[in-house]
Amino acid sequence: MKIKFLFLFLLLSLVFFGCKDEEALPKPKAMLRLEYDRPPIEIADTPNFTFDYNAIAELKQKNSRSVALKYPEMKAAIFMSYRKINGDLKNLTRDAQKLSYEHAAKADGIRPRAYEDITNKVYGEFFEVSGNAASQAQFYVTDSLNHFVTGSLYFETRPNYDSIYPAAVYLQQDMGRIMESLRWK
Repeated sequence: MKIKFLFLFLLLSLVFFGCKDEEALPKPKAMLRLEYDRPPIEIADTPNFTFDYNAIAELKQKNSRSVALKYPEMKAAIFMSYRKINGDLKNLTRDAQKLSYEHAAKADGIRPRAYEDITNKVYGEFFEVSGNAASQAQFYVTDSLNHFVTGSLYFETRPNYDSIYPAAVYLQQDMGRIMESLRWK
């Protein structure tokens, strides 16, 4: 009987004193880190302008006024369109700005940034869109006399800003390179 009592005492002692509960801590939030290499730059030559673009993009020129840069790995594309200014610069500028702000209903914010390259006569504005909007960035550039180009970034997926954020930032940088390298013919 003493052995049973001693065994029961040891078993209960182990249960109560042997295991100390460690305080459970929640795991920290983790973010997916996507990194994209900077590949070589290529030059696109359209009938009205030239620009530098990322070599991982597939250049698709639909006609003399429409160009698309497709990024298959990211399931995204930058669509650009050209218009000749026929005394309607004010309307073209207003329409480009209006297009950018149409995303305001779904966007968390839109940050416009003016762009000016006096040497090459390239003036415009870049719109960075944050949130679950259909387009994550737009821009327009003009020489104020003859040429007007708009560009928009779209993903081939339902907008989920948290998931597409790394790719959106990468492609926004590509759009900045397009604006900076654009030259009129």
